[in-house]
Amino acid sequence: MKKLALVTLLIAATAFAGEVVKRGAAIPADAEVIPLAQVLEKPDSYTKDAVVTEGVVEAACTKMGCWMQIAPESGKSGVRVTFKDYGFFVPKDSKGRSARLQGVVEIRTLSKEEADHLESEGAKLAREKDGTAREVSFVASGVELTK
Repeated sequence: MKKLALVTLLIAATAFAGEVVKRGAAIPADAEVIPLAQVLEKPDSYTKDAVVTEGVVEAACTKMGCWMQIAPESGKSGVRVTFKDYGFFVPKDSKGRSARLQGVVEIRTLSKEEADHLESEGAKLAREKDGTAREVSFVASGVELTK
């Protein structure tokens, strides 16, 4: 009887242990969360100091998991997230998960070639007539994904 209870407890613990995927630096549990919609309204305000934000994963790199796109809510516009110093990746099947991230915003213009490459991996970009794309992205030092 004790063995059955122990096995049941171990199975339950294993099932719940897989619910949160953590990558990179630990995000403080008590960190102030800046809503992603607020970050997107004034991205220039978040390029210097690290912030914690949350969103829904809309897409992830289908080749390696080296980036993901998150939005304030499913179906909304968001940002592409890369990982500090290319130091970690996320699961390629992260789409649909809730994301909690810590990092800084970057604003830059992608060349046509860079934009083509990202779109070939599943990214959604707003292109200019010349094929370039102005991108507001987020460089994460830490990520937590929840199903």
